[in-house]
Amino acid sequence: MKLFKYPFWIIYRIWFYVLVAIPILVLLPFLLLSISREQWYPYFFRLARFWAKFILIGMGFNYKIKREQTPDKNSSYMFVANHTSMTDIMLMLAAVKNPFVFVGKKELAKIPLFGFFYKRTCILVDRSSAKSRQAVFLRAQRRLKQGLSICIFPEGGVPEESILLDSFKDGAFRMAINQQIPIVPITFYDNKKRFSWTFFSGGPGKMRVKIHQFISTEGLTIDDTRNLNEKTRQLILKDLEEDQEPTK
Repeated sequence: MKLFKYPFWIIYRIWFYVLVAIPILVLLPFLLLSISREQWYPYFFRLARFWAKFILIGMGFNYKIKREQTPDKNSSYMFVANHTSMTDIMLMLAAVKNPFVFVGKKELAKIPLFGFFYKRTCILVDRSSAKSRQAVFLRAQRRLKQGLSICIFPEGGVPEESILLDSFKDGAFRMAINQQIPIVPITFYDNKKRFSWTFFSGGPGKMRVKIHQFISTEGLTIDDTRNLNEKTRQLILKDLEEDQEPTK
């Protein structure tokens, strides 16, 4: 049976990159205009959300979003989620309406076409460089002052597929405490199954998202970073573990 699936998986992977490229090429003049000034980022964000939804729908992903609390459009937040797939970026954009800026690894800037806009709109970090990590805080602080939010996948990368949820880095939580903005924990349940980093795997189907109750940082200090980190991680981990339990 798997012999018949291999051609499908090859075509399916190629189709993903075709879908990534099509909206960028079609919207190229508008995308270039929207990134020409930093204050026009919200317009770029709207185009990015269209791009993300185009890919998800084109891949046959039926995404459903459950919101325990809805972000205020006039407030800034720290959005954090588990990281399992390339589609996490698209699903985050589809799920969150508040304009936010990704903090991500600099290696993604090397991807043709996508990388051109990625490095001009996201906050890139070289995790091996203390100077780079410090620069991230300064750039994120400036973006928050502009009324935007920040999105970080706190695992620091995609863990091995056998790991349900890796340990979280402290950066997102330290930043949230420093700026006194709420943490918004988000759980992605199905991305690993739908489109993992294993080439011969995946396929159309449901993609569920839960936006949890926000976690306040009001009154917290840097000394509370580790507790805030663990509280957020345990919330997402518990959700993932319960989802894996067989239906009674």
